[in-house]
Amino acid sequence: MAKRAVLIAGPTASGKSGFAMALAKRVNGVIVNADSMQVYDGLRILTARPTPDDEHALPHRLYGHVAPDTRYSVGAWLRDIAPVLQNIAERSMVPIIVGGTGLYFKALTEGIAETPQISERDHADFVTRHAALTTPQLQDRLVAVDRDSADRIERNDRQRTLRALMVLELTGQSLSDWQRHASQKAILPLHHTIYKVLMPSNRAWLYERIEARFGAMLEAGGEQEALALLQRGLPPQLPVMNAISIPHYAAYIRLGTTADRDTVIEKSVRDTRRYAKRQTTWFRNQMANWPRLDPMQWAEDSDKMLKDLHQITQDLEKQA
Repeated sequence: MAKRAVLIAGPTASGKSGFAMALAKRVNGVIVNADSMQVYDGLRILTARPTPDDEHALPHRLYGHVAPDTRYSVGAWLRDIAPVLQNIAERSMVPIIVGGTGLYFKALTEGIAETPQISERDHADFVTRHAALTTPQLQDRLVAVDRDSADRIERNDRQRTLRALMVLELTGQSLSDWQRHASQKAILPLHHTIYKVLMPSNRAWLYERIEARFGAMLEAGGEQEALALLQRGLPPQLPVMNAISIPHYAAYIRLGTTADRDTVIEKSVRDTRRYAKRQTTWFRNQMANWPRLDPMQWAEDSDKMLKDLHQITQDLEKQA
């Protein structure tokens, strides 16, 4: 396993990928994805995956390697990343693990509990039976039966809320009970790594970047990418169908030419802002001990980014 590693977390549009690439050039690094949406094939643009030119310039791993019709999980990501890290170590390179899915980082560095496997049929049946309930209503149900799990799940996270309720109904044991015993040890304990979280000091700055980036996504073919995915007719319960903008484009198609395309764009930007806010809250609460880097300072002073890169490079040399 890797003797040296860098972990870079942060909300969407905070500049993680650019920083990771700059660091990889300095330290002979391999960039490894830790974003639950960027694993899916077919959504390169709308999930802000590295461009083909980026992937040609520097080695990238675990991007776009999962078929859209797959229900990917943190456990699957751990199984995928273990051999990747081993290979990077054998080549005497440095893994730079970067992304916005905090749960991936927690599982990687702290371990994860074994949870029951639920069949696609049981999953679909449960989701269908609860489709009429709003996410707050589902959360209220979860609070009543498994308060510990409810406290760990964000109020707007419908998928994880459904999962917790599903586990209790189908196994008779709450998800929090399953998770009290981490059966899979940490693959990469935090004290073996250099870890940073990008936290912009001004949320308005991040929101402006989100809006500008979504416009660039559309210019690069993001809308065509969304429509191509929807034409596959995948079940709406799949994680990939909840990627930013996909539900709104699905409604746009159903309503036909009477739908307001500008509304689709407006709602997609709004959802991305809300997602960034939830990510920031999660990092602040769940990764409070991670040192912060402020990407706003890089925009104001390019020397500050160089100093941060230099510091990480020095820290890696000390670990060698």
